[in-house]
Amino acid sequence: MTQSERPRHSVSVAAVVTDEQSRVLVVQRRDTGKWEIPGGILELNESVHAGVRREVEEETGVTIEPERLTGVYKNLRLGVVALVFRARVTSGTPGPTEESAAIDWWTSDEVTEQMSETFAVRVLDALDTVDVAIRLHNGVSLLTEEIAPEVLGD
Repeated sequence: MTQSERPRHSVSVAAVVTDEQSRVLVVQRRDTGKWEIPGGILELNESVHAGVRREVEEETGVTIEPERLTGVYKNLRLGVVALVFRARVTSGTPGPTEESAAIDWWTSDEVTEQMSETFAVRVLDALDTVDVAIRLHNGVSLLTEEIAPEVLGD
């Protein structure tokens, strides 16, 4: 198998942006209606930090500064690796954009209750840990290293 024939990963970037009350900036996606943290696919020609800044601005209208990497999450079904950062707003006021139907600030309890497990864990990891979390999922549920091959049929 040549290099060009091998399956490739996609890399996404996202930010857990918090305010003074430790609430998290969330967006309601226009395409799916789901509530998530702002983020998206990293472009080939941009740095990781530039990508997360661009994605947050496109989805919320605010400029942010990434502070630290908080987690690496791999969707085994889609081959997407997500890099999640804690970030703070440096300018602007959040509001809906072409990519987001609504913007809100949620508590960690609201995140747990209203987001899917694979997105809520990214927020909780960013809020609760000082270490970088590394997790696997299938797009719906978190997986362990031991069961991942079974899920993929390896």
